[in-house]
Amino acid sequence: MIIGILKEIKKEENRVSMTPGGVELMTGNGHTVLVEKGAGINSGFEDSVYREHGAKIVKTAPEIYKLSDMVMHVKEPQPSEFKLIRKGQIVFTYLHLAAEKRLTEALIKSGSVNIAYETIQKKDGTLPLLTPMSEVAGRMSVQQGSKYLEMEHGGHGVLLGGVPGVDPGTVLIIGGGVVGTHAAKTACGLGAKVYIIEKNLERMRYLSDIMPRNCFVLMSQPATIRRLLAIADVVVGAVLIPGAKAPRLVTRKMLKIMKKGAVLVDVAIDQGGCFETSKPTTHAKPIYNVDGIVHYCVANMPGALPKTSTMALTNATLPYAIEIANRGWKKAMWENEEIRLGANVVNGKVTYKGVASAFRMRYTPIEELLT
Repeated sequence: MIIGILKEIKKEENRVSMTPGGVELMTGNGHTVLVEKGAGINSGFEDSVYREHGAKIVKTAPEIYKLSDMVMHVKEPQPSEFKLIRKGQIVFTYLHLAAEKRLTEALIKSGSVNIAYETIQKKDGTLPLLTPMSEVAGRMSVQQGSKYLEMEHGGHGVLLGGVPGVDPGTVLIIGGGVVGTHAAKTACGLGAKVYIIEKNLERMRYLSDIMPRNCFVLMSQPATIRRLLAIADVVVGAVLIPGAKAPRLVTRKMLKIMKKGAVLVDVAIDQGGCFETSKPTTHAKPIYNVDGIVHYCVANMPGALPKTSTMALTNATLPYAIEIANRGWKKAMWENEEIRLGANVVNGKVTYKGVASAFRMRYTPIEELLT
């Protein structure tokens, strides 16, 4: 199979979907890897290094799309790429389609095979290709929240860790999954007083066992969220429903009970955001203010740390990419349920329930297309 590694063109996205080491493993399995010129530079990988590991450097994205059986990105295809995607071509990347109707419609029209990193799922419910970026985003969320508490950014000037004789700041984390866990670890390490809101009782027990004494795990209820919003300095939105739009758990009305200059960090913004007042921002302009509350809603947070993020992402995606390339998408999906769950739009059909529900489109089980 010919695999194309595309240069990211989404604004301020610096990652690349495969390291040179990944290319070597892919070519070792008998596949040809085409890398777009300059694709890895921002992650620290020159074209010459890719060549040394067996890749062929291709000048433009249209050439990659024309020649490749499977194309790999980090972020979703951008509008300039929609017409380049061919019928039957495999697109393997983060898609987040439940928040992107225009992209969903374009992929349906293309007749391509679209496998989303974020919906590949193991039997225990974990999301192996989302996990490494969730780990990065979770740790970054508190780092960014702490930064934008500074008064020059509109924050109310609180140091999360406090100092001797002065109370630490308070961090509220809504959601106790991977993002929430890593956000809590970082906030606890700074010395903040941390609350995690979670609705799964077994997960609550686990978090209570592993977290330090300055972290408190509580059942997610609207009254509890309102109470903690009133005292929080930083609020991290870490709620995820795989492949579906994020639920809106903090309304605009609730902002009125918060401290002026508190910071909301919406890590769920790729899936539409879990705060009613959230809208996507960029690394160049990461924040805005609503009713005196600072909002940080950068849609590709790990893109600011490409060297760490690219290596972590390749470690997770490469085994699946090799399996799809070795077996072909149909056989890989038929034999591996994890990959089957990654099917979002295939041959013009919406094959993931969360995406179909988001836009009231017809849902076609992927099994119907495999038999």
